[in-house]
Amino acid sequence: MKFMTDYLEQAQQQALYREVTTLEPVDAVHVRSDSRVYLNLASNNYLGLTHCPIVQQAASHAALTYGTGSGGARLITGNHAYYTKLEHELAAFKQTEGTVVFSTGYMANIGAISGLATQADVIFSDELNHASLIDGCRLAKARIVVYRHCDISHLAELMNTTPCQGNRMIITDGVFSMDGDIAPLPDLVKLAEQYKAILIVDDAHATGVIGPGGRGTTAHFGLEGKVQVQLGTLSKALGSEGGFVAGSRILIDYLINRARSFIFTTALSPATVAASCAALTRLKAQPALVATLQANALFTRQCLTKAGFAISQGITPIIPIPVGSAKLALAMAAELKSQGLLLSAIRPPTVQPGTSRLRLAVSAAHDQAELADAVCKITAVAQRFDIL
Repeated sequence: MKFMTDYLEQAQQQALYREVTTLEPVDAVHVRSDSRVYLNLASNNYLGLTHCPIVQQAASHAALTYGTGSGGARLITGNHAYYTKLEHELAAFKQTEGTVVFSTGYMANIGAISGLATQADVIFSDELNHASLIDGCRLAKARIVVYRHCDISHLAELMNTTPCQGNRMIITDGVFSMDGDIAPLPDLVKLAEQYKAILIVDDAHATGVIGPGGRGTTAHFGLEGKVQVQLGTLSKALGSEGGFVAGSRILIDYLINRARSFIFTTALSPATVAASCAALTRLKAQPALVATLQANALFTRQCLTKAGFAISQGITPIIPIPVGSAKLALAMAAELKSQGLLLSAIRPPTVQPGTSRLRLAVSAAHDQAELADAVCKITAVAQRFDIL
């Protein structure tokens, strides 16, 4: 077992060691650890719906009525009535013929890609795609061709010069999780149409975040009906757990019969699916939540820019602060935690060596006064570590 010890020692030396910290949620944007309360700038709870009373009550009612677990896989005994309601409402929300819910967003991604692609196919994948998309490609055993991040010219060149005996597939995040930028979807749609490729877009960080009413990247660009496969999650803006695939009815029926991560796993509990239903209902009834989220994100970007940080412009709540080394990112995150701020030190292998960063994730539930105070603390620490 020495290889494990060697790996962990090396990870510690390179500031890449990871450990789990126990955090007790206080509300949507504060957590408690060791009797101290922290402002949470590391969560993907973009709309603050984890602590929405309507969502909490729906989960509680479902647990008391139907029990705490589903009791089986969806194709056996786990397909309770809340699933039918949620999938119908998700399809209406995404403006597609149907959806199918998986137990996690990760499982939705690997299930959809590995279920659709074969060895004869070629997958064109953005170099900064999420790990779940990358793993789905690997499981599919199709040929994988990686194009430079959001570089349409490079993708077009690769599609033109790469032979393919089966189907071509273009796979991209809608909103990229480490940089917060948005995929150039109109150009991707044009290329997909030109080469008769299947376009797969992961909207994990876009659902509830961008587009009219938070309907995601496709709606943001007005390209409804142009993206064959839309992936999403229930565990971020919708404040629950699980993932989903949205698309045509034939796609949904196909994945129910082909996606191994759907077929061979226990279904989500009634409480979890009921919470997702309630969160989606809340979002549709109060689309101003999305505007509040974007206003908070814009406010934070402006404060950071005014303080002297090189912050990319955008509307998403993911805001990276480039640091460089993993050790520096860890040290700064630790210092900020001592001052009551919890944010992410993003290091390899999540990002490339030399591109470690502090990543802020803003929520609609954040108060702008707290965000301004957080920026002041981040600025002071950045000055102390000489990264401004």
